[in-house]
Amino acid sequence: MYGTIFTMKVKAGHEDQLLAVFNSREEPPAGGISWFLMNPDNQPEWIGVAVFESKEAHLANANNPDQHENFQKIMEHLDSEPTWVDGEYISYWTEGYQST
Repeated sequence: MYGTIFTMKVKAGHEDQLLAVFNSREEPPAGGISWFLMNPDNQPEWIGVAVFESKEAHLANANNPDQHENFQKIMEHLDSEPTWVDGEYISYWTEGYQST
């Protein structure tokens, strides 16, 4: 499995609008396995985690014009570009998947 973990600095007062953008997606992306968005107790930035079946599926989503349009909507509610960490998940368990 492959994916990204990212942090976002949300503009003050934009939390509900940003959450609405994230929740507006009707279907998961092709090759998407799971998605999480966290509002941490001990830091101001939100943390997102996206998991895909493969690096190719992750890159296909990142290069999808619909994803770019959605990203532009997200950026309206952020103070700056998110920080991204992409890579292979090497140990995990989730329903239907477990590392070997």
